[in-house]
Amino acid sequence: MITAKFENAPGILLIAPVRGLASEVPRVLAELEAFAPALVGFGLSSDELRSLHDYFVASDAEPIVPLTPNETSEVRGLVRFGEVRVPNPSFVEVLRWAWSRGLPTEPLDPDDERTAALFAEHIGYFELVRRTVRERRISRSPPAPSSPDEFALEWDRETASGRGSRDFAQARDEHLASRLPSLAAERRPLAVLVDRERFDSIRNLLTQGPPSTIA
Repeated sequence: MITAKFENAPGILLIAPVRGLASEVPRVLAELEAFAPALVGFGLSSDELRSLHDYFVASDAEPIVPLTPNETSEVRGLVRFGEVRVPNPSFVEVLRWAWSRGLPTEPLDPDDERTAALFAEHIGYFELVRRTVRERRISRSPPAPSSPDEFALEWDRETASGRGSRDFAQARDEHLASRLPSLAAERRPLAVLVDRERFDSIRNLLTQGPPSTIA
């Protein structure tokens, strides 16, 4: 897990746990308890956030989650660092934490329709083929770095290193960052939870943004 606060946005805390790793959950919750946010934003679409709430927080029994071959390989590579859960336990437990306290939550990623449009805009046929090849290659031979943090970053570099994939990820991060000034103006302090591999991009967007639009 990694966190950041911002001089030009003192009311925002960015938290980025490694996706899937259960040991990240207590650290994330401790950060939230200390920060005491008035609103928690998630790097998820509205449909994704609603599904997490309906099936994993408000439901008495969790559903079985089918995994793609790529997701299965990611879990197998990450499990050497500890227990791994799907969906991301940090997102589920933070949502449960906020819900139990009556704190509002906000999806920060584009909705599914906009995400599909961004994907089509940035990832053409050849990039899609290259992504598929990269995913199959890493599925056969997952990275073996010395820490879960390095694993998350290397996994992302291997699967999304093409220009189209990078542009797609950047567009999604820019959408998220653009939402924060108005949310922080309404409810502050604001905690923002994203996957570890998105941290550097979003931190840079917030750091480089004009203070008058972020503060």
